[in-house]
Amino acid sequence: MWPCVIRVWPPPRDSEQRAGALEFWPNHRPERQLNNWPNDWPERTMRIALVTDAWAPQVNGVVRTLTAVTGELRRRGHEVEIVSPDLYRSLPCPTYPEIRLALAGRRAVGRRLDAFAPEAVHIATEGPLGWAARGWCLDRGRSFTTAYHTQFPDYLARRTHLPASLFWPYIRRFHGPSAGIMVATETIRAQLRAHGLTRLRPWSRGVDMANFGPDIGPPDLFLALPRPIQLSVGRVAVEKNIEAFLANTHPGSKVVVGDGPSLAQFRRDFPETLFLGQQTGRALAACYAAADVFVFPSRTDTFGLVMIEALACGTPVAAYPVAGPLDVLTPRSGCMAERLEDAIAGALTLSRADCLAHGRSFSWEASTDQFLAALEPETPAPPSPAARAATA
Repeated sequence: MWPCVIRVWPPPRDSEQRAGALEFWPNHRPERQLNNWPNDWPERTMRIALVTDAWAPQVNGVVRTLTAVTGELRRRGHEVEIVSPDLYRSLPCPTYPEIRLALAGRRAVGRRLDAFAPEAVHIATEGPLGWAARGWCLDRGRSFTTAYHTQFPDYLARRTHLPASLFWPYIRRFHGPSAGIMVATETIRAQLRAHGLTRLRPWSRGVDMANFGPDIGPPDLFLALPRPIQLSVGRVAVEKNIEAFLANTHPGSKVVVGDGPSLAQFRRDFPETLFLGQQTGRALAACYAAADVFVFPSRTDTFGLVMIEALACGTPVAAYPVAGPLDVLTPRSGCMAERLEDAIAGALTLSRADCLAHGRSFSWEASTDQFLAALEPETPAPPSPAARAATA
């Protein structure tokens, strides 16, 4: 038993805080407590509100990350309340109908948060629900954390043909009051620091090792394809730069897995490419494992979850030398070049065993540890019966 756990939560983030906390800590193996933090600090379960404009049935890296971490949090005994668009009336996002924009303001979101009485509030996205939860927290003087999952200035610049600098004030305003902005890579952290956002906390990503691996038979459609098979997985949209992959001239076959607003156009423009649409679970893993090289053409991702899924299946990665690949890949697991053809040629020379080892170094357990360490929990007032009844 740990009779004083609640008095040292959250786990102290630096040596000075750790030393001060030890007066509350049972006096067992103090050298281990100091040297191996945070692994030796027991975890207190919490009520965590996770507010996100990206949730099922959307299929993307943000949703997969939040789903995986939420599952791990609940497995550990934490109570997680998901505030997502499916709880409210919504409208399709212009030019992106599969993304729903919730018609819920601060009052509607606040009622749900009041009823749940979270100890920690995490706002995952900068959409309508994110702004509503942000307002609720600011109204009550509550600390909250945010995450920078998506390079919105670059995405919007590609869609509107306006400079990305026009959209950075929106990002600074949204994240400015956050007690901690969770960021997946050092390259993106440096970018945010350059824009005046400095309260940054690391939050990497993981791979479901039970689902992704090298020992999965290939899809039947792959059997007759000329080698090498070049695979790209992701949302088929202009901001993902899929056209650069489709237009590359390296010999072999090209396969695209994913759905999105540009899919119909690309099917017409690149009839020699095999478009498989959305794939999940073992079907997706089979595509990764059967490919000779995974091509990641995006220049605007903050991490690139699909890269480590490919690596976990033993498939080397070809990419541009930009944020995401620069942070995730090593010389033994991927090749980066300004010409995709050169990156593909280099990746095809790499050892699949080395790629597999690197992919297996990412876990959702470690990602969840980072998420918990980055939260800013408080002890909330208990919810009133009226607040609970309002969302029953």
